[in-house]
Amino acid sequence: MGTLGFWRLAQADPDWIAAVDPDGTEHRAGDLLARANRIVHGLRGLGLEPGDGICGLVPNGADGLALYLAALQAGWYYTPINWHLTGPEIAYIVDDSEAKAFFVHERHAEEGMRGAAESGISADRVFAFGRVEGARPVAELTDGQPDDAPAGRTAGATMHYTSGTTGRPKGVRRPLNGLDPDDAAELMTFLLAMFGITPGKENAHLVTSPSYHTAVTQFGGTALHMGHTLVYMDKWDAEELLRLCERYRVTNSHMVPTHFKRLLALPEEVRNRYDLSSLKWMIHAAAPCPVPVKWAMLQWWGDCVYEYYAATEGGGTIATPEAWKKHPGTVGTAWPISELLIVDDDLEPVPTGTPGTIYMKMAGVSFEYKGDRAKTEANRLKDHFTVGDIGYLDEEGFLYLCDRKADMIISGGANIYPAEIENELMVHPKVGDVAVFGIPDEEWGEQIKAVIEPAPGVPPSPELAAEILDSLKGRLSKMKWPKSIDFIEEMPREPNGKLLKRKLRAPYWEGHDRAI
Repeated sequence: MGTLGFWRLAQADPDWIAAVDPDGTEHRAGDLLARANRIVHGLRGLGLEPGDGICGLVPNGADGLALYLAALQAGWYYTPINWHLTGPEIAYIVDDSEAKAFFVHERHAEEGMRGAAESGISADRVFAFGRVEGARPVAELTDGQPDDAPAGRTAGATMHYTSGTTGRPKGVRRPLNGLDPDDAAELMTFLLAMFGITPGKENAHLVTSPSYHTAVTQFGGTALHMGHTLVYMDKWDAEELLRLCERYRVTNSHMVPTHFKRLLALPEEVRNRYDLSSLKWMIHAAAPCPVPVKWAMLQWWGDCVYEYYAATEGGGTIATPEAWKKHPGTVGTAWPISELLIVDDDLEPVPTGTPGTIYMKMAGVSFEYKGDRAKTEANRLKDHFTVGDIGYLDEEGFLYLCDRKADMIISGGANIYPAEIENELMVHPKVGDVAVFGIPDEEWGEQIKAVIEPAPGVPPSPELAAEILDSLKGRLSKMKWPKSIDFIEEMPREPNGKLLKRKLRAPYWEGHDRAI
């Protein structure tokens, strides 16, 4: 141990550009280190101790990064809050996480301050980046504090709140390991090392999604600890991604399949305009990727497209470009420190090739949903846990995802996986985005409904619906065809690409007892 970790790297080379904000502002590692140190000294002055928590409602960029680096060397839990939440939802997280300080960026001032007021956090512990009425400027906390490393440094952790398909979001809280912060950061780098990613300041990591997502923080933070420059995007834009990759010689990033679909929708001349020769490890996850979309990305970007499947709670699989080409559609094989178990409804292991609920475990990693022992236990099978996904393993141990259990459609007693249908529909050139789910059917229990966001410039019509359905001939058995297609102007997705299916599904189930 001893060569990696942001704090060590910044001391050794303070002039290294550690981060680039969305507006192009560059941040030297030494300046970022000094900021993080001053935040620690300031918050310790308020009485914060190891094990305490802080929350940040801040956009992508160096402000949030400074909070992350402060918490991770002071033994605190840092919770980045989703900036699309409303005041009461923000209040719930600030309160539930027992935050001893709350940082609000002026861009999110209105809902942030509503949240602060409702959470009951004391007003002198609410700090503002920029001008926020009713909050103390961060400068009040940090001005006059020393730049040097705080004494008694110990590793902290992030505590992300799961988006939660049912009820309130839950904080995923891991026990602190008591290690030196740089050593703990160096241990984290196993995650990127599994993809073959190497340390070194010749690398740049592009942050394409909001930093309040676990994987985004995990991959970005770990890349920083390996000496990579973090290049932040403010909001997703396909051509902007290409521009930043060329401008900063980006070597690695973390994306979702929706991003690929939007990149592939760019006109050919735009796609060919940018030099992408620096790309080495473009990693995607979070949703099943349609096989033709993945093939198209591999053809365009070459063998730098890696895939993995994992959960905030720990454990997962990885598919290298080479392995995926041999097993198209797979999300890969288990990590070296992870195990997979596929079981039926009686929690008994299923044979190879048979879909069942995916359980995972990761060596030496424990977690609990904060304050919810029952939920933690409910998702466990001995020391494996599940997030409710359905999938199967082939003879060589490659995992294929079918769908989330909650999204499965049971029609006439047959299990139908919407993701499979979505993947086939997504390939149609006139389809911009798609969601498939079950709606009530008196005779069959559920029937298959597709909601489609047409590609830009394509007007919705009954003829378009017929053309799209017709394209499924010979590719999908008739029993899996949507009974009907509705069109929507814009799909309700979170910025990380996660589809809010329950929002689409709810109106169709009004007045029905959901039998499934």
